[in-house]
Parts: sequence; C-alpha cells; structure tokens
Amino acid sequence: DSVSTVSNAAATILALVAADGTCGSPYARALRHPATPLRDQADAVHALCIVHGTLPGVIDHVLAGAADPQAQDWLISAAAAMAGERVTLARLTAAVGPLPSTPHQAASEAAIIGQCHALEMLSQSDRRGCATGTAIAFVLDWAAVRDVLDACARRLGLDVALPFTPVAADARRFLSTVATTPSSDRAM
Repeated sequence: DSVSTVSNAAATILALVAADGTCGSPYARALRHPATPLRDQADAVHALCIVHGTLPGVIDHVLAGAADPQAQDWLISAAAAMAGERVTLARLTAAVGPLPSTPHQAASEAAIIGQCHALEMLSQSDRRGCATGTAIAFVLDWAAVRDVLDACARRLGLDVALPFTPVAADARRFLSTVATTPSSDRAM
C-alpha cells in the first residue's frame, strides 16, 4: 500500500456523519425543540451518560492504543475536550434528576449497553485507521449531540458549556490532512 495524499476516508466519514449521525436524526431534532417534554430530554441525557459519561471514553481508548502516530497530537487535544464534555454531561444528568420510568426501559438499556461495547471495540481496534476513524467520527458527531445537551441545559436554566464547534473544526482539519494507505483508508 502506498501512501495517498487525499483520503477517501475523509469524504466517507463526513458523509456518514451527515447522513447517519445525530445531526440527521429526527429524534435529535425533536429533543432540541423547546416544547419537547422534559422527560424525553431526561431519557436522552441519561442514555448519553451511560454511553459517554464514563472514563475511559472513546477518545481515551484510541489514545491509549496510540496505533496512529500522526493522530497523537489531535487525539490529546480531543481527549482533553471530551473530559470537559463528560463533566458537562454529569452535571446535566444530575440536573435532570432520576431516570424517568419508561415502558420497555430494560430493553432500551440493553441496547444502550450494546452500543457502549460496539464503540469500545472500534476504539480499541488494532487495525490501522479503524480506531482513528472512530475517534474522528465520534468527535464530529458529538457537535450535534452537544446541541441536544445545550437545549436541555437552557431548558433547566443551566449555563451552556463552552462551544464544541472549535473541537469539531479541529477534527475536520485533522481529517483533511491525514495521509492514509488504501487499507487504513478502508479501515477508517
């Protein structure tokens, strides 16, 4: 595999985040609306806390694996940003109160835990490019997740955390400059 200067992975990741990520989800759009029942926002916040409120998180796993040396600086910066996001998520989870009783909660929780395991597997992959691609897609998607969290924070009268937009912009810049081989491009 020879190194390419233009990554097909960049276009693919951006397209997947736009099409299948949080920003394209009708549920995420509904959760940002001021008339959304607080119970629905609380469910979402609790689910996000289960998936992303623990340490180590997705970025931490990728950084610990350090399989991609060219991603090291970006990963350190992203890990610091996500540490702040975990604080925001914990604060918001406490503010929304206990998990509302929801029909089929056990099935929902099992699906959420399955998502946790899938993200852990991808972020700990030894295949060159896979973990880095996971980290980039995660950070890009988190910008839309933050919109949901910010809507809930405003509703509860809490201060909204620092904007996540610069962190996502850094991920886009890194993604546009990362040189890949055809096999790592596919893995990303």
